Amino acid sequence: MSPPPQSLARTAVRWLVPPMPSDAWWGWAGPLFVTVLGGALRFLRLGEPHAVVFDETHYIKGAFSLLRFGVERMTLGTSEDPVADRMIMAGDLGIWRRCPSVEECAEYVAHPPLGKWMIAAGEWLFGMTPFGWRFAGAVAGTLSILIMARVARRMTRSTLLGCLAGLLLALDGLHFVLSRTALLDVFLMFWVLAAFACVVADRDWVRQRLSGTSPSAGVRPWRLAAGACLGAACAVKWSGVFFLLAFAVLSLMWDAGARRALGLRPRLTAQGLTGAFALVPGAVYVLTWTGWFLRAEGWGRNWERATQAGPGFFVVDSLRSWLGYQLQVLGFHTGLDTRHPYMSEPWQWPLLQRPVAFHYQSPQNACAAEDCSQAVLGVGTPALWYLALLALVALVARYAAVRDWRAGAVLLAYGAGWLPWFYYAVADNRTMYLFYMVPVVPFMVLALVIVAGLALGPGGTASIRRAAGAAVVGAGALIVLVDFWWLYPILSGETITYPAWWARMLMRSWV
Repeated sequence: MSPPPQSLARTAVRWLVPPMPSDAWWGWAGPLFVTVLGGALRFLRLGEPHAVVFDETHYIKGAFSLLRFGVERMTLGTSEDPVADRMIMAGDLGIWRRCPSVEECAEYVAHPPLGKWMIAAGEWLFGMTPFGWRFAGAVAGTLSILIMARVARRMTRSTLLGCLAGLLLALDGLHFVLSRTALLDVFLMFWVLAAFACVVADRDWVRQRLSGTSPSAGVRPWRLAAGACLGAACAVKWSGVFFLLAFAVLSLMWDAGARRALGLRPRLTAQGLTGAFALVPGAVYVLTWTGWFLRAEGWGRNWERATQAGPGFFVVDSLRSWLGYQLQVLGFHTGLDTRHPYMSEPWQWPLLQRPVAFHYQSPQNACAAEDCSQAVLGVGTPALWYLALLALVALVARYAAVRDWRAGAVLLAYGAGWLPWFYYAVADNRTMYLFYMVPVVPFMVLALVIVAGLALGPGGTASIRRAAGAAVVGAGALIVLVDFWWLYPILSGETITYPAWWARMLMRSWV
């Protein structure tokens, strides 16, 4: 079918790709301002508590081992050995075993290496200190605020709503805590959000091309960038694959919708999808294992066998060993059912029924009373999470009524990050935690912002209606701000009185 006439094309562009706001300067200045505020919160007292908190014990050692050896190696004790933790805090880094053989040095690890390489960057810059190993997480958390603001601006065509999205993400307690902790989940969230932003940018880009003089989208740099980000997400944690599948479906559906709206024949571009959502992510994932391929000390590396196989079979034998390692990791994750006092089930997560105590101490006479508490509680800001639940329900109704593409994208992404855990809970009885939800927090924020935009109405809405909508949206944002401020001492490890700590326990299940 021939492309649409030029006049029709101009109309189609404005319909398929509404113009971005004309305030290009504020479009960057506003999000950057919100990002600076969120970054200041995350970097302030980043080195406190001055201790190895929760699962940092696994990742800070693995990261520093990657920095020194290119692969993870065994420490003097187990990966949870408090003696090794104390040695790190004292600046004694001689915690790696002197092994008589390569096999005894290698450490079996259950997650790909990219997240630990990112932690290692902070350790390289600032040393093996709490600030050093938390630095990369704070950077990722801060940059995600900027990405959030920009992608929300693109989806709503409103700089104000974009800035609101960045502010809400900055004020979420779970996002805040994980941005200040050397765990992997904040990096997974960062790459997933970056991939989503690229997919949304690709949606505008391809519609612009299809509405022009050629019905072909050609090379799609934003979709390739999304594939690279999704490969990085999978190279942090395997749960990134759920988002990879969801965003591939999303891109395919948007392409089909654009072509149908323009009267063009639907075309399944399998080659483009395979390249962007299979080959590119696969290449990125494998590249993050470069240290394992180049060093003999990696778990399951079988270096001696590979080198003796001869140059022609070195690559084949190395890949065979690597695939064997991946299958071992798969078996580990499907059989992970060890009980933990802070584990929870996925149906409990949206209601924040069982958060994770990352750190708790009772220092004596360190506050204005005899009994003091220093806590880091991994929990979302309740006002934000409960309002987001209502917003998600509203988006379900809106998508059913008018097929709003924004509602569909947010709901699909939220489902990709939450629903798969139901299978693991029922089929495998797997050990899971609330912080597995942090990759979907940006989509909770987007749900709130889209509903806020509907409450405000379009620019030409009557002033009374718009004033009422602004009052509701402003009140909601203020409630979230006050709620975050109230919880801040138990999110950031401040030393407060025991009664003040207890007053912030919203539910007894938080204790």
